[in-house]
Amino acid sequence: MTTVDRSALIQGLHKLAEQQGFATPRITSVTEPWPATQYLHEFLTLGHHGDMNWMAREAHRRQHPQDLWTEAKSAVVLGLNYGPDHDPMSSLEHKAHGNISVYARGGDYHDLVKRKLKQLAGWLHHETGEAVKVFVDTAPLMEKPLAMQAGLGWQGKHTNLVSRELGSWLFLGVILTEAILPIDEPGQDHCGSCQACVDICPTNAFVAPYQLDARACISYLTIEHQGHIPKQYRTAIGNRIYGCDDCLAVCPWNKYAQVGAESKLHARPELSLPYLADLAALDEVSFRQVFAGSPIKRTGRDRFLRNVLIAIGNSNEAALIPSAKRAISDPSPLVRAMAVWALAQLLAPTEFTALANLHLADETDDDVAQEWWGG
Repeated sequence: MTTVDRSALIQGLHKLAEQQGFATPRITSVTEPWPATQYLHEFLTLGHHGDMNWMAREAHRRQHPQDLWTEAKSAVVLGLNYGPDHDPMSSLEHKAHGNISVYARGGDYHDLVKRKLKQLAGWLHHETGEAVKVFVDTAPLMEKPLAMQAGLGWQGKHTNLVSRELGSWLFLGVILTEAILPIDEPGQDHCGSCQACVDICPTNAFVAPYQLDARACISYLTIEHQGHIPKQYRTAIGNRIYGCDDCLAVCPWNKYAQVGAESKLHARPELSLPYLADLAALDEVSFRQVFAGSPIKRTGRDRFLRNVLIAIGNSNEAALIPSAKRAISDPSPLVRAMAVWALAQLLAPTEFTALANLHLADETDDDVAQEWWGG
């Protein structure tokens, strides 16, 4: 590292981070062993990662920052607040409308945060003369343990990061550098005896405080899970069509949270409680148009409509029956199956049986047929 006034360097880093809208950056060394390695392997051994096979495939690189980049010496961890301007729990009351997780209602945070990080990283490289790399949760790096080690906050009982100053609504970004920088004190756990996040989980996805089985998590089921959503979770999903905010929203530390200031992350009108009937009518082209520039796009139309139809089934809205009926002819088995399930919830048994008799003979997918039989 070139000769530099370390105090001036940190002051400059803080100032530039603030200009980019980040919370005060925190720094930690990445040259020592850390407990997160053990926790990762326990998580994978138990199968709690579900369909996220990339976690196991990249575990050898994910288990420690230096396994991702051998020359890394320090990590600068940054948080960008995306606090909502409403109580996310209130969205659950609008049964005929889709509830999209707060973080996904605006622009894709990956692009925004990475662009801001690159500006900071470029400055840091210029000031220190050392190589830098930036990460925004698309690389095999465990940002949350790094953030806790750096003192940005702590991993709460819901396994997400919590900040005493900013609550739970934080996007995380990391700059790894070959520079040896002054480090901050690690974060301390301030959850105490509270376990509101564990208790509120609709699907009981927490096997214990600080331990999440992703296979039962609504965020995982509606975003990462590639197949049919197991029946035992469908009613609990309610109108959540992309992600779930319950464990974040109930955290008492959010009393210190502020509404996110970054305009590009503010909710787009069409993604704030969209009408389920409108979403159910999306074909591939219109899906891509509606969700251009949104993280929702990567889930794909078929899995998204699978979620929409589960919400329709939970709506208790007779006006949504025609939407479900149209979907039983959809090319995707994922969509057809959940259309059948939705109709089983909304129709009288005799009407559902009559509809099954009309469609079962032509159904070519075993899973969809099982939904007809099981309804």
